[in-house]
Amino acid sequence: MVRAGLLVGVDTVEAADLLAERWRPSAIWGMSPFGGSTAEPVWETFDPRIFVQDTQQWTSVQAAFRVAYHLPAVDAVAVGTDNLDHLRELQESLEYEVDEATVSQYRRLLRDRRQVD
Repeated sequence: MVRAGLLVGVDTVEAADLLAERWRPSAIWGMSPFGGSTAEPVWETFDPRIFVQDTQQWTSVQAAFRVAYHLPAVDAVAVGTDNLDHLRELQESLEYEVDEATVSQYRRLLRDRRQVD
């Protein structure tokens, strides 16, 4: 299990991708896609729907959850909640598609930013 999602740093994303490539596990799980909570202030500072297709169908929470499957690449994402409405909202997002070109561009931006710092 690895941290996954938009709040994960590029070093962690790349290390998890490399580990999966070398280890070749049957499945990789991501965790903590919201960095602790969907109520964190960061989720009000930008709209994660820029990473998905057909943005009018998505909530911001759904978009952040689905993008977590790509940062790093994981097969499943664990969330810690007992709120049935929240779980239902996340489950509904599984039928939507992420814009993989935008996610790839985001990864490049993260790498480029690391090289500048």
